[in-house]
Amino acid sequence: MNVLGIAGSPRRGGNTDLLLAEVMRGAAISGAVTKNIILNDLNISYCQHCDACFDLGKCKIGDDMQMVYRELENADRIILASPIQFMGLTAQLKTMIDRSQSLWVKKYMLKIAPLGNNKIRKGFFISVGGRKISGLFDSALVTVKTFFRVLDIAYAGDLLFPGIDEKGAITKYQDALPQAFIIGKKLTEN
Repeated sequence: MNVLGIAGSPRRGGNTDLLLAEVMRGAAISGAVTKNIILNDLNISYCQHCDACFDLGKCKIGDDMQMVYRELENADRIILASPIQFMGLTAQLKTMIDRSQSLWVKKYMLKIAPLGNNKIRKGFFISVGGRKISGLFDSALVTVKTFFRVLDIAYAGDLLFPGIDEKGAITKYQDALPQAFIIGKKLTEN
């Protein structure tokens, strides 16, 4: 089983990174092959809505997103991790999702599997937000669930922590990292 972790935070070693690391550690201990992608380290351009993908379902922009497409195709489990910024996902993760327009074209216009095959995939979302308000994660959840639905990835759940802002604050919650580890183990179960 291949588990792909996609770190959407611009800050290395922050709260979502710590949670993602534990999910991936749990998956690895269960025998999964794990790989992390750090979006902030990649060169991914914005979607230009040029419609070049309408013909073949392939994006014509030759940047690091081409590697991300391949990793999504290979993955059995996909974990997205992003802190909340202005009530939504980070620009890094949102840009990756927007660049998946070519996968939308494959599914809805060309009527082919968006990730090239029909294997069963599951997706999970990890997020923290600095505020403790109602609806803090709503916007992000709509985007993440839509992304997974378009790519034919079953939504397996989320791990969401409000009131987490300063770097490393998640470690003050005794059950947060162990909970993430257990999720990683469970995600590898069929």
